[in-house]
Formats: sequence, C-alpha cells, structure tokens
Amino acid sequence: MKIFEVPTDADQSLRIRIADLLMGQMETLGKEDAYDLLLEAINLALQEGSSAHIFVAELEGAIIGAAFFNIGISITKGGHYIWLNDLYVHKEYRNRGIAKKLLLKIIYWSENEDIKGIELETGINNEATKALYNSLGFYDIISKRYGFRF
Repeated sequence: MKIFEVPTDADQSLRIRIADLLMGQMETLGKEDAYDLLLEAINLALQEGSSAHIFVAELEGAIIGAAFFNIGISITKGGHYIWLNDLYVHKEYRNRGIAKKLLLKIIYWSENEDIKGIELETGINNEATKALYNSLGFYDIISKRYGFRF
C-alpha cells in the first residue's frame, strides 16, 4: 500500500478514482448530483494555490482511502492549522489501520509544513473513530470535536 498527497497536476484518471471512492460516503446524502459535486470539489482542491489538500491510500492501483483537508489560520494557535473535512476508507478495507496510516502521514506532513495543529470531528456515538483519534494523541475539545497540537 502506498499513501501519498495527490499532486495539483494529477491526471483525470486519479481524480475519477478518488471520486469513485468518496461516492461511498456521499451516497448517504441522496443527492442526484453528488458525483458531479465530488469531482468539482476535487478539481478545486487540486488547483494551484488552493488551501485544500488530498491524501490517498492506494493498493494495487485502487484508491482505498482518502483524507481531504483545508489549511486555515488560527489566532489561538498562532499560525496555520488543518481542518480535516473528510477521512474515508472503503468498507472492504476497514479495520486494517488504513485510516490511522493516512492520519499519521498528515501529521508527519504537517510537522514539515509548520502547521500548529489539526482539528477534526466525528459523530458523538462513533466509538471506533473516537478510539482512532485518541490513539494518535488527539484530545476531545467538545464532545465530538478533536484537536491535535504540535
């Protein structure tokens, strides 16, 4: 398995494979145009100068996991921070440490980019995700929102 940041010059094939994966998450929204919205968001994220980044987990040519985040500026952190919008692993590949590896890659990347923290959230009853976040040193800010400081 390979985990990497998707470059801004990613070809259309990679963009489509990411959208195909993320449709598994979007299907619950029941929007007819969800696929088009996904592709548009991916294209915007990969524009030169965008504050958004996408990391993926790839196995034998298939995209099996993805993390999508934005970089913002925080007064309380005194610099840049990450807001993790989405972390998704294909249902057939869950419970294999893929989400943890994606988050670790983002943490390591953040340290080299002078990022001051990472914030993310999950459903209040999502015990598996809360356990993942806690295992990586994220702490509960307010019941369902988690933070990580460098």
